[in-house]
Amino acid sequence: MYSSIKPGKVWKDTSGNRIQAHGFSVFYNEREKLYYWYGENKEHTDGRGTIWHWGVRLYTSPDLYNWTDKGLIIPPHEKDLKSPLHPTYCVDRPHIIYCAKTKKYVAWLKIMADEVSQFFSVMTADRFEGPYTFVHKVYKPLKMDSGDFCLHVDEQTKKAYIWFERPHFQMICATLTEDYTEVTKEYSVHYDGLLPPLTREAPTYFERKGKKYLFTSGTSGYFPNPSRVCTFTDYHGEYTDLGNPCIGDKSSTTFNAQITSVLQIPGTERYIACADRWNPQWWVKPMAKQIISGMERHFRDYQPDTSPKEIHDLPGVKVRHKENTSIARYVWLPIEWERDKPVIRWSDEWTL
Repeated sequence: MYSSIKPGKVWKDTSGNRIQAHGFSVFYNEREKLYYWYGENKEHTDGRGTIWHWGVRLYTSPDLYNWTDKGLIIPPHEKDLKSPLHPTYCVDRPHIIYCAKTKKYVAWLKIMADEVSQFFSVMTADRFEGPYTFVHKVYKPLKMDSGDFCLHVDEQTKKAYIWFERPHFQMICATLTEDYTEVTKEYSVHYDGLLPPLTREAPTYFERKGKKYLFTSGTSGYFPNPSRVCTFTDYHGEYTDLGNPCIGDKSSTTFNAQITSVLQIPGTERYIACADRWNPQWWVKPMAKQIISGMERHFRDYQPDTSPKEIHDLPGVKVRHKENTSIARYVWLPIEWERDKPVIRWSDEWTL
């Protein structure tokens, strides 16, 4: 049994197995008084074969310390190479929201089927635990390629929004349709004109006292980089950059992690920044400048592709993957506040 959170350490479930829920989100089920943690299941990924993921896994906890494995809520389609859920395709960052109008849970998944094609798959279910069925197998919002993303439902208006990286030069915020399965024509462009590694990805939305915030990461593959945070009052208005939220991070790598979600403890003003440490073996402080320098060279001649993207069929070819993300760990740290700016400080161990 755990009685504290130890960022960056191996975190096991109540059966003694490593928690496999990466690129994840956590929310609170008020009726059951349980936290739900769901994300990419990497249990069969080894960095030597053709398996990128093995579905979306769910864990539940009453205390945020001890997590029980509830199995796959979106299983892989291991026998169908034309399905975006085949284990060889890059299924990343699942996000699930509830649509009160349709009484459906709506899941969006980021998919990379080859080196140049990035899109979403959209699914719905009557229960959070599934089963989920496709609404769109291949969906390109606004005919744009799409990278890392996050979803949010406004509690007052019940409108839903998506933020997604347009690889690798813009952050798009778009209003969703009433059933949350597509985007409308209402959208705005943010962080425009940047190139890797400065391009913003991994958007993570949260709010406090009427102010809206967005954590973002730079673009450097699985190499960690410094995060930034911005604030705004209008989803499609001006975003004000507040700088790097990490205090005392001498490595300039977001403590060798990438923020994926922010959890507000229900009924409190306490917030937790939840992140993936994709490469725990890289926790070396002098590495940050080398990483950024290398990525700048790699993307030196990069030219954004602004042409409209049409929907196309999946390639149907297995891809070999070099990243062993099954060993990725988790970095959960409390968010503090300096006036209206959220800040994050390192702690080897902390409790609620």
